[in-house]
Amino acid sequence: MSTLSDLVYAQGRADDADVEWLHRLAGDGQLLADLAFADIVIWVPTPEDTFIAVAHTRPGGAATLFYRDIVGDTVRPQWFTQVREAFNSAMIVDSSSPDWFEETPTRVRAVPIVRERSRAGAQPTVIGVLTRHTNLGEARTPSRQQITFNDCADDLFAMISAGDFPDLDAPTSPRRGAPRASDGLIRLDVDGIATFASPNALSAFNRMGFDDELEGEPLVEVVGQLVPASRQVDESLPVVVTGRAPWRADIEARGVTVSLRAIPLKDHGTRIGAIILCRDVSELRHQEQELITKDATIREIHHRVKNNLQTVSSLLRIQARRTHSEEARDALTQAMRRVASIAIVHDTLASGLTQNVDFDEVFTRVLKLVAEVAAGAGTRVHPKVTGEFGKLPSEYATPLALALTELVTNAVEHGLAGVEEGEVEIIAERSPDLLEVRVRDNGGGLPEGQVGRGLGTQIVRTLIQGELSGTIDWHTLVGSGTEVTIDIPMRWIAPGA
Repeated sequence: MSTLSDLVYAQGRADDADVEWLHRLAGDGQLLADLAFADIVIWVPTPEDTFIAVAHTRPGGAATLFYRDIVGDTVRPQWFTQVREAFNSAMIVDSSSPDWFEETPTRVRAVPIVRERSRAGAQPTVIGVLTRHTNLGEARTPSRQQITFNDCADDLFAMISAGDFPDLDAPTSPRRGAPRASDGLIRLDVDGIATFASPNALSAFNRMGFDDELEGEPLVEVVGQLVPASRQVDESLPVVVTGRAPWRADIEARGVTVSLRAIPLKDHGTRIGAIILCRDVSELRHQEQELITKDATIREIHHRVKNNLQTVSSLLRIQARRTHSEEARDALTQAMRRVASIAIVHDTLASGLTQNVDFDEVFTRVLKLVAEVAAGAGTRVHPKVTGEFGKLPSEYATPLALALTELVTNAVEHGLAGVEEGEVEIIAERSPDLLEVRVRDNGGGLPEGQVGRGLGTQIVRTLIQGELSGTIDWHTLVGSGTEVTIDIPMRWIAPGA
């Protein structure tokens, strides 16, 4: 299905500012649908002088009229005149008589979408039309809550037609825990006094210790009674509970956390009150705190593992210096480098918030270890990295870092043996299906084309073929030098890496 942006841009009549405005409005489509107890559809004009639906939201507390998604459909003939009139006149247009949709009586309201409040005497900029489709088949005596919700919806529709809603200065909705109308709604007048509080809103405040009625009370004073003076609160809280700005804040009292969202209501730019949406997010905040604690614990573990590995590396280095056997000293030095390369991965994990590793950063640090090998071998090596590895999950970053350490080290110690100056090139190519890494040098090539059988070669084979389910191939380049090719199937790499 095409996205809102795709559908709007395809009509060739909107700019980036229009699309951003429509995205913000569509983001509050659920709020509008729940307040109006109706389906909400957003239409934009097309080059064929009709309108196409780019967003559709169904109500949470009423039956939907559209059981099939109508996004991407052109406006039906029975709504076209009304939608066109609202678009051309920049005024709200109500249907004069019930409209029948699939044998269901409905009432339609067309609201022009004005991108920004027009200046005095200036022509408003209409970028689309919002339609409200109310199901009259479920008509019943409305409750006080339903009447208040409808009044709030009418106020917001008027603000949409005046360019006062949505507000681009308001923070975007969080992914989790955003309050909805059904979670709890408080209506404030211009002085910040509650004129209506839904049962869910009252229950949320009761759980925080407020045991009276909210209606008739200044919400800012109610919140002041609940929050202990010693507790540090969000600086935006006073602005939110008075309804003066479209912000969000949390209240915490008696172990209960309630999330608040303020939506100022305006009449031709003049504030006339506010809607306060509230939701008990105690369990959600508790889960978030647990995740933060676990993340901090994991990072601390990585940090300690890194420190322990560096200690082991240092011990191996000291032991190598005190060893008189050249063979033992070489073995200890190689073990020291292997441990150090693993420590680099854990050091990167300890500084991040995810278990994915920026492997390009890891490999840049691994190459510094190779510089020590080159210095010890008396060869001037020019390492060159082409391409990008991208992000890899830690369980694959560690074996790949260790394997590449072995390959680059072998290229310096054996491929460039006896050469005063040489080059080692590492080429990384990543596609959706495969990560290919090539390590090549410009040395003398494999002796008689034979691959070594030493410990380093065995380690590389075990890591690439065993742990990464990849393939590895050694071959001599035409002319001179050796190239090692590693292929790792991307299906073994975690999604999102």
